[in-house]
Amino acid sequence: MVSHYQVIAQSISVPRFSLSLVSLHHSHSLISNRPTPPHPPAPTPAQMLIRRSLLNQTHLHHHLRRISTAALLEEPTPTFDPTQQLTYLDNLPRPDPKYDEIIHAIPRSISGKNISSKERKAGRVPSIVFEQEDGQYGGNKRLISVQTNQIKKLVNHMGQSFFLSRLFNLEVRPEFQSDELIEKVRVLPRKLHLHAGTDAVLNITFIRAPSSALLKIDVPLVFRGDDISPGLKKGSYLNIIKRTVKFLCPPDVIPPYIDVDLSELDVGQKIVMGDLKVHPALKLLKPTDEPVCKIAGARVSEQRKSK
Repeated sequence: MVSHYQVIAQSISVPRFSLSLVSLHHSHSLISNRPTPPHPPAPTPAQMLIRRSLLNQTHLHHHLRRISTAALLEEPTPTFDPTQQLTYLDNLPRPDPKYDEIIHAIPRSISGKNISSKERKAGRVPSIVFEQEDGQYGGNKRLISVQTNQIKKLVNHMGQSFFLSRLFNLEVRPEFQSDELIEKVRVLPRKLHLHAGTDAVLNITFIRAPSSALLKIDVPLVFRGDDISPGLKKGSYLNIIKRTVKFLCPPDVIPPYIDVDLSELDVGQKIVMGDLKVHPALKLLKPTDEPVCKIAGARVSEQRKSK
């Protein structure tokens, strides 16, 4: 049995639904009867060509801006012509002729711990000569032995870092006193292995250094002018951060060392790698803003004494 309230609800809901359908139909008819806006005319071939030309010019402009920005940020790198004869500059250090010594060597046929031990007992240092930087991959490799006393004398007189940044002439003969010459070549000591307890020379790696090569070398630094440095005179101290700096060097102008001038350095000031004065053919292999040394404030112990 349908109640009185249900009848009233049904009678009310039907007209509402009918009205909503009518209003929806009316609005749809209004929208469909609106005039459709006219489509823009298709561009002519000439207009399309102009648009394409403007777009290409815009892309080219942005590309050139990127190139010019990169060119400004990129630092110029030194150029090296292997056919050009390089010489040391007058205002830069050059090798001391006192150490122009020929390193004498004899060939070895085999390698190994037992052979190396026998060589050392006989007063010889087992060594090897490679072909430039890729020698570890087998380029023109020769096993040799050099005289222990000669290498020990050079290392003691020059210092290890200076010995490893110096070119030598190497002569390989069947015996040390033989007149027969197997090979004569200019070499750079690449690695020097010393005994941890006695500093005895255990082995050496040499690398051939023709004028056309480019060699990576840790050039030692020599600090000068500390006696007149304004910062050091005020009681500050020198904080040495780097004692060698790696450069890519043509063999003909390898610096024996690099002078670091402290004469004008005040408290808080520093010298970075880009400040080092070297031959223009050398290429720095480290960031130019990497610090080499700095004049720091007084030490804590000195500050306590002053109080």
